[in-house]
Amino acid sequence: MKIPRLTDTTLRDGDHAIGHSYTPEMVRKIVSDLDHAGVPVIEVSHGSGLKGSCIQQGFSVHSEFDLIAAAVDTAKQAKIASLFVPGIGTSKELRQAVEIGINMVRIAVHCTEADVTEQYFKIAKELGIEAVGFLMMSHTQPANVLVEQAKLMESYGAECVYVVDSAGGLVQSGVRERVSALKEALSIEVGFHGHNNLGLAIGNTITALESGADQIDGTLRGLGAGAGNAPTEVLVAILNKMQIETGINLSILMDTAEEVIAPLTPNPIVIDRDNLSSGYAGVYNSFLLHVRHAAEKFGVKASEIMEELGKRQAIAGQEDWIIDVAFQLAEKKKLKV
Repeated sequence: MKIPRLTDTTLRDGDHAIGHSYTPEMVRKIVSDLDHAGVPVIEVSHGSGLKGSCIQQGFSVHSEFDLIAAAVDTAKQAKIASLFVPGIGTSKELRQAVEIGINMVRIAVHCTEADVTEQYFKIAKELGIEAVGFLMMSHTQPANVLVEQAKLMESYGAECVYVVDSAGGLVQSGVRERVSALKEALSIEVGFHGHNNLGLAIGNTITALESGADQIDGTLRGLGAGAGNAPTEVLVAILNKMQIETGINLSILMDTAEEVIAPLTPNPIVIDRDNLSSGYAGVYNSFLLHVRHAAEKFGVKASEIMEELGKRQAIAGQEDWIIDVAFQLAEKKKLKV
C-alpha cells in the first residue's frame, strides 16, 4: 500500500464544531504544530468554504481571510488549502485567498453537480495553484454516477477527486465500491474524506486506502461537523502500525489534540442520537447545529427533523428547509394533542 498524502482539516471542518470561533492566535498555534509534525496539507477556511460566513451557514467571529493569512505566515513546509463551494464563494474570494498565499483549493459540490466547477478549476490553473475536486454526499449516488462526475472534474483540470462522505452515511462496502471505481476510471489521484456518524470514519478511511486512495483527510481529535472526522492522530498511529511510514510525528499530534484542541471543544464529539440519526438518514453534517437550534425553538426532536430532511434528500444549500421541517413537525404535534 502506498503512502497517502494526509490533509488535516481541523481548521476548516472543525470550524463547524466550535461555532466558527477560531482566532488568528489559535490558527497560528495549530498550524505551527501540524507543520512541525510534518503534516503535508492544512486546510483553512470557514467550515462551509470561502465566503461561508453568512446567516445561512453561520457567521464567523473572525474574517476567514485573517485566519488564512495567519496560516500562510506560520507554515514553513505544509501547503495551505481552502475549501471552495460554488454558489457560496465566488471567483473574487478564490482570487483573494490565492493572493494571500494558499497553495491549493478544494472545489466542493454536490456529487451530481460537477458541471458547475469548470470555471473555478480554470481559475485555479490560471493562478498556478493545485486544484482538487470534492464530490460531497457521495453516499447518495452509485459508483457509476460518481465516475461520470469525477471525469468532468478531471477534464476541467482537477489533480485529484475525493469521494466525500459528508453525512457519515457510508459503510465500508460502499467506500470500497466508489473509490475502486474512481481509481479504475481516472488517470489522476483519488481521495477520501469521511465522517464518523456511524462510527466508521477510521474504518472507511483504511478501506479507501486498501481500495487505492492516494489522499485522505483527518482532523485533530476528530473535531468536525456532526460526529466529527477520522482523528488525524489516530490515522497516523494506525498507518504506523501498518508499517506505512508517513514521516509525520505522532507525539506532536497527540499533544496538540489533547492540549490545544480538546479545550476548544464546547461539547464532546460523540455519536449521540442526533449524530446517529444524521448518518442513518444521510443528512449533511453541517446541518447539525442548525437542526438543534430549530428543534429547541419549535419543541421537537432533532432526530425527527433529521429523519424528515433525509426523506427529502436535503443537500448543502438547502438549510432553509430546516425551519420549514421543524415548524411542520411542531404543527403536527399540536394537532395530535
